Amino acid sequence: MSEQARRRPHKPYRRPQKDPVRMLAFEALRAVDERDAYANLVLPPLLRKAREKGDFDGRDAALATELVYGTLRRQGTYDAIISACVDRPLREVDPPVLDVLALGAHQLLGTRIPTHAAVSASVELARVVLGDGRAKFVNAVLRKISQQDLDAWVAQVAPPYDEDPEDHLAVVHSHPRWVVSALWDSLGGGRAGIEDLLEADNERPEVTLVARPGRSTTDELAEATETLPGRWSPYALRMAEGGEPGAIEAVKDGRAGVQDEGSQLVAIALANAPVEGSDARWLDGCAGPGGKAALLAALASERGAALLASEKQPHRARLVERALAGNPGPYQVIAADGTRPPWRPGSFDRVLMDVPCSGLGALRRRPEARWRRRPEDLDGFAPLQRALLTEALSAVRVGGVVGYATCSPHLAETRVVVDDVLKKVGGAELIDARPLLPGVPALGDGPDVQLWPHLHGTDAMYLALLRRTA
Repeated sequence: MSEQARRRPHKPYRRPQKDPVRMLAFEALRAVDERDAYANLVLPPLLRKAREKGDFDGRDAALATELVYGTLRRQGTYDAIISACVDRPLREVDPPVLDVLALGAHQLLGTRIPTHAAVSASVELARVVLGDGRAKFVNAVLRKISQQDLDAWVAQVAPPYDEDPEDHLAVVHSHPRWVVSALWDSLGGGRAGIEDLLEADNERPEVTLVARPGRSTTDELAEATETLPGRWSPYALRMAEGGEPGAIEAVKDGRAGVQDEGSQLVAIALANAPVEGSDARWLDGCAGPGGKAALLAALASERGAALLASEKQPHRARLVERALAGNPGPYQVIAADGTRPPWRPGSFDRVLMDVPCSGLGALRRRPEARWRRRPEDLDGFAPLQRALLTEALSAVRVGGVVGYATCSPHLAETRVVVDDVLKKVGGAELIDARPLLPGVPALGDGPDVQLWPHLHGTDAMYLALLRRTA
């Protein structure tokens, strides 16, 4: 041993320090990856538990939320950057290591956290959850990432727009290429529209409240919390950032709820569509988890009409019951399959069929969904969507109205389904839905309606209204 080595003092081992915010963010990302969980379902109980233990205050919860959602939204971009900084394919990097690297990349490139703090906090997290050996790997990769800002990295890793527009947009805006292609087809426009939409998908959505008519008012909600008026729905209020909807009395007892304005507009348009003859029996044929059903039930009760809310899955039917509890007018909730319904044909004056779909219209709220969905998933939804719309047209009487809705703008789930069923079934016609959404701009050529995050500030809800004629 050299003289210099003998003189060097021994450095004692330092135990890694647990950062509760980053530990929670890592735990949430692992649940999303390992269990196919959704962040909006995993995160609230984790945050509640951290608050109860005294580990978190409001700012900690806000940072943890930003780390989770920001990392998931930008996962595709961060994967491309991380890939440029490692010497092996990403599929050969352990998923927990990738989660720590992505969290670190988001802190470096997507937040105002200082570089040294982002690197050191991520390496410390790696020491806790991965061990010292892999923490060195994390340190080396994040130091490479820290050498450039996000714009410089994107310019390096994204293919030029002129060579491959869809691949370029996929990397820049962190969407799978097939989703970029599908959204572009649905928009039918130029580059500005698709870029605006993809950017809107990566923004944090506002929390929107609905005052269920006859049960609460927007004035009551505005007095309870800091809000802005809704953009389009007369029952909507937008909460100020950081507001807690669960603390509002009207929300606690079900007289109001949390509901995207696009979903409110779908229910309102169906309720306001002109019908010929009676208007006493309404059906929500895919009612879970109950948001649209609760608004429809409130609107129906104001007119003396009754709502039947049907949901195939019993546990979701129980959520519908909870959402409708206390509604003043008559209603009933049943667990039934809308493709093999228990009701007789021609039983209803109004029918809503908000069908299961890919969810590509709600990527702001469920950013991880974009990485889970595959083009072939649409083939699985297609027969169900057609069967449900066919049964809806059977359930409504002649002169009554059906609303077909999806939280997806994909043409294969919207216009193509409606056109196919109309050709097959006959005896029905499309109604122009645009006049039933007064004041809402950019609704297209009709008669159906497509809402967009970048144009309307809503989820990308689709609505077609059909009148039974024979």
